[in-house]
Amino acid sequence: MIKQLPLIVLFLLFLTTAKAQTKADSTGSHSHLDTTAKHLPRKNIKRSPGPLVVPHSPVKTLSDVKYNTLLKGGDFDDMALAAVLNHYPLPDSALKYKVQLGLNPDQISKLKDVSSVLHRKKVEMGGNIIHNEKMLDTLFKIKQADDGTIIFYTNRYGLYLGEIRNAVLQACYKTENILSDVQIKKLESLEKL
Repeated sequence: MIKQLPLIVLFLLFLTTAKAQTKADSTGSHSHLDTTAKHLPRKNIKRSPGPLVVPHSPVKTLSDVKYNTLLKGGDFDDMALAAVLNHYPLPDSALKYKVQLGLNPDQISKLKDVSSVLHRKKVEMGGNIIHNEKMLDTLFKIKQADDGTIIFYTNRYGLYLGEIRNAVLQACYKTENILSDVQIKKLESLEKL
């Protein structure tokens, strides 16, 4: 029983976090702060005008690039490819060429909202993936991994990736509805340059 105590404590901590996240998701209230960064060692953080950059990932199962991508809500795995290849652009692509596309103020406002929601979701799920990786690493490190915990955490990983993919594709769908066909064609030609 004493050998299982660390596993039980870790599992309870994760369930508490997952329950709080589920409650926040269901009520629609989301923090706009990146809470994953507060647990990083201060010596590894470089401050720059933009988001946090960590030179060395504190999670040994995540490369430096992947860790920073997850932390900052960056793009990975070409999650928008199915939409983009079928003329559903990302909102940031349209905003990048707002002058050339002749976007009106209403379009710009809507695209900024879509982009903001997408970024927040990517940062939120990126933080969850980082936390999940830490838990898996810890479970294996303290030799408390078993069939159930491996299944639980790997399934959670899949759910988080699914949430990011959904958010990306939803953003592309909304962007396509905001832009005219002419603007989409012009955007595609500008991106090929």
